[in-house]
Amino acid sequence: MSDGATINGNDVLIVVDVQNDFCPGGALPVPSGNEIVPIVNRLAARFRNVVLTQDWHPPGHLSFASSHPGESPNDTIAAPYGPQILWPDHCVQDTQGAQFHPGLHIPHAALVVRKGIHPTIDSYSTFYENDRTTPTGLIGYLRERGLSRIFLAGLAFDFCVRYSAEDAQRQGFAVFVVEDACRGIDVDGSIAATRASLAARGVACISALESA
Repeated sequence: MSDGATINGNDVLIVVDVQNDFCPGGALPVPSGNEIVPIVNRLAARFRNVVLTQDWHPPGHLSFASSHPGESPNDTIAAPYGPQILWPDHCVQDTQGAQFHPGLHIPHAALVVRKGIHPTIDSYSTFYENDRTTPTGLIGYLRERGLSRIFLAGLAFDFCVRYSAEDAQRQGFAVFVVEDACRGIDVDGSIAATRASLAARGVACISALESA
């Protein structure tokens, strides 16, 4: 890693939402999102412990603009838990768009965490739904396994990766975001806001050093 971090048995790589709908040609494409797939594959091969996460929405999810007549993608509504950006229908359960990118190859991943499964709560973080209280169960899994340092890669840098990093840091984990193994959407300056937020929390953005 670019900061000199040495990967050990207490480290875990969490690969966030590398799914068809978040890649070019998908329903909610992250620009150049497909470019991270070979980087993530090489990075994951260096970790003993890997977790994959998967956005997995039921049809008609609260976060879909199509569920709110008169609203459009990127509009914001007042959800019971706070402001909610509306998105195109994406990562609907059991659809091709919800599947992992076909180039993703991490056979030793031990766990797949599906999030956004509740019809009335969106989920950016891999640890909590957007109400900030409903857990995905991932924190308990990591603690049971004795995994204390978290490395994050995936899509999108300024949403699901950001909120995962913030929640992990808040829960007392050491957290690193492997930024060259992420891509962002950049809604209203959200990439710059993400970098500022992570820096303020002491979360390091590092490089995978592809050639390593």
